[in-house]
Amino acid sequence: MDDKTQPIVIKRVKKKQEAHHGGSWKVAFADFMTAMFALFLVLWLVSVVDDDQRRGIANYFQNPTAYQDAREQPGDTLIDLEGGSETPLDIADSPRAPTVEEIRRAADDYQRDRMESLQADLEAAIEQSQALEPFKDHLLLDITPEGLRIQLVDQRNRPMFDLGDDALRDYAEAILMELGEVINAVPNRISLTGHTDAVAFTDPDEYDNWELSADRANSARRALLAGGTDPDRVAQVTGLADTVLFDDENPENPINRRISIVVLNPQAERAIMERADTTRFSPADVTE
Repeated sequence: MDDKTQPIVIKRVKKKQEAHHGGSWKVAFADFMTAMFALFLVLWLVSVVDDDQRRGIANYFQNPTAYQDAREQPGDTLIDLEGGSETPLDIADSPRAPTVEEIRRAADDYQRDRMESLQADLEAAIEQSQALEPFKDHLLLDITPEGLRIQLVDQRNRPMFDLGDDALRDYAEAILMELGEVINAVPNRISLTGHTDAVAFTDPDEYDNWELSADRANSARRALLAGGTDPDRVAQVTGLADTVLFDDENPENPINRRISIVVLNPQAERAIMERADTTRFSPADVTE
């Protein structure tokens, strides 16, 4: 049998595509920004205090428990950046340092300033949008503990939804699609909430305002996505039925049929993600 040259076989290994990791990096980025703000706050405190106060701050971080216990003593103040404490605490012969609560309050003020700046940017974008110009009276913006809230409401007896229906009217869908691009321009995630009036269904056992409000929130979500919002930006979609009315004096007022969109601050987003983590389970957790 003649010797023949063995064929050369080339094997190409296909690399497995990495799984999409969603928007978890945004939460990590928000934590990073909060940590950076805390660092800048500490640097600012160090720059504006004198040597004695600086030593007091250092002692606080070395032994915060002692300072926390001392706060319960009446008449004591922690630190006076204008010229020292009038009633200095006798701990290591040093002035008091700022409390964790004071630092947290400063961080909250910073986040509120960010949301107010975002509100101004969104209002400017809405003002400049020709598509939103006819409907800007239907949009209400305000700051809540969770972030910047955008409410699409009826201002001229012109509801977004027909009674008992979850289909958006054309003008409401157009507004949400325009908002989709505007909202996607900011890094924060959002939550959507649907609201109904208090008009009850004839057969609530089959379908009620809880289901209707959730369906309306999802209708709004689909319109935002169609307008350009990244699906990963949506952190939560809920329905509250008629439990949070816009017009408390007239529960059946069509203005109560509305959609609330909240551009979440880092704390609110983190709270939502933590709740999701506590409710997540694996198949191994399910027993027959």
